Amino acid sequence: MPHAVDTDHEAATVTAPPKARGPRTRGQRIRRVVAWTLLSLVLLAGGTAWWAYAHLNSNLTSIDLDRELGPDRPEKLATGAKDVLVLGSDSRSGANKGLAGGNTGGTARSDTAMVIHIPEGRRSAVAVSIPRDTLVTRPECKARDGSTLPSAKRVMFNSVYTTAGPACVVKTVEHISDVRIDHYVEVDFAGFQDLVDSLGGVTVTIDKTIHDTSSGLDLEAGTHRLDGTESLAFVRTRHGIGDGSDLGRIGLQQQFLLATLDEIKRQDLLGSPAKAYRIADSATRSLTTDSGLGSLVKLGDFGRSLKGLDPGRLRTVMLPVVYDKADPNRVVAAEPQASRLWKAIREDTAIPRSVLESTTSN
Repeated sequence: MPHAVDTDHEAATVTAPPKARGPRTRGQRIRRVVAWTLLSLVLLAGGTAWWAYAHLNSNLTSIDLDRELGPDRPEKLATGAKDVLVLGSDSRSGANKGLAGGNTGGTARSDTAMVIHIPEGRRSAVAVSIPRDTLVTRPECKARDGSTLPSAKRVMFNSVYTTAGPACVVKTVEHISDVRIDHYVEVDFAGFQDLVDSLGGVTVTIDKTIHDTSSGLDLEAGTHRLDGTESLAFVRTRHGIGDGSDLGRIGLQQQFLLATLDEIKRQDLLGSPAKAYRIADSATRSLTTDSGLGSLVKLGDFGRSLKGLDPGRLRTVMLPVVYDKADPNRVVAAEPQASRLWKAIREDTAIPRSVLESTTSN
């Protein structure tokens, strides 16, 4: 007769009794507390970092240029270069309503437009400002209400944004320049004000006193540290400089762009994570980009590609223009200088001296 298996006995023989543990030493307790503290900090930092990333990422607004514009776009000739259209938008509604510089009745408009050309190598750049009063040919576009806008000649450049939005502005710039725009960046004026305040201000130097009751800017000649409100007045000013046209304001906008880039570079943001976060929060809340830059990862990758670019090597020029013969309150592209400028941008070659001598530059 087979022997029965005593499972209780076998289990008892293979299960070893736990070893008695002596009391922990003071050093062991300290190491255990330190280990758990470090682990908690790592988990907390990771959670905070994820929250910060998610928050900043959600601040961004983006548009899909490829979908909006379709395939009928200029060919990219200088494939190693990048061309970015930067707009400053100003609805004067909501947070913008109380900002100095006039009342547009809440209508969205673009007050600043620059095509920033970054050559292959990313060690220099050219910012081409397009005067808002320039008369251009607007190609067929979708209006803000979704209807189709037929092509129109002699429309004011900044009216394109108001009527049809950012995608049509990109399409218009590509039409007048034949330059393929790689990226789009729109900065809201109210967010711009917060960004400057997050930086602690931006320093500018002016040669002549500026007094403009329209923008609220009142500065004596010399060096000034501008806060966000003063900075907005600075980039909006037109009546207190030059002939009171948009052309004088462009010079101030270009000067302020360089001063802001220099301020960001000067500050030790890596040494102050809290300040870096405040600046990033202000910046992302003020931005609308194309989908190619529509996340922190994409923006970070693009930013890292520009790490060799020194603000001192950013040349600012204005699209060569002349006053329109039929309407002296408007300007039109000056030829052949404007075509030569766009050709140099398109082909990633040096801007001809004849162009530089005919426009505002530094």
